[in-house]
Amino acid sequence: MNKLQVQGLHHITLMGADRQTSIDFWEGVLGMPFLFEQPNIDDPDQGHLYFDPGDGRLITIFTSEDRKPDPTRTPTDVGCVHHIAFAVSQSMYSQLASRLDARGIKHSGEKDRGFMNSIYFKDPLGHLIELASYRFVPPQGFTHAEVLHEAHLIRVRDGDDTIGDPHLAEAIEVLSERGTRSLSADRSAKNPY
Repeated sequence: MNKLQVQGLHHITLMGADRQTSIDFWEGVLGMPFLFEQPNIDDPDQGHLYFDPGDGRLITIFTSEDRKPDPTRTPTDVGCVHHIAFAVSQSMYSQLASRLDARGIKHSGEKDRGFMNSIYFKDPLGHLIELASYRFVPPQGFTHAEVLHEAHLIRVRDGDDTIGDPHLAEAIEVLSERGTRSLSADRSAKNPY
């Protein structure tokens, strides 16, 4: 038996309300370019809008003009989506609270997640949206996921509950050494002073 090996997130499709609400939120609030639209192939009475969240993948929304926005929080029962997280830069993150406040959008305030910072708020349809910013840059040739995996191993070794800056710094050092060759036989820390 073989795995059904995936190679990344292709897209997420959400049930939207009317067309303009989707455009106003996804492009007008979150800055995702509105790429194209077509009928929902499985239900031609619905529209299907496509947005780029910034990495070339897609967020798509099924729309219908007879559905109206309902800001009531979406269910968080077993099997339901709790929230959707999007990446932002640290420079954008530093402005999120004031930009949300300027729009009158209620939010969680800044949340320190150890390896990232986050702010949460609801979209016009009650989906919880997280805007998150990693507090580290992976070494050349490595991904955020690889740094987090290595930091997790270090965190467990150290008996800590969550990943923090010391684990990230050591993980980046380990991966940098692993990913780059050196003529030195001993690459340990030295004191040249």
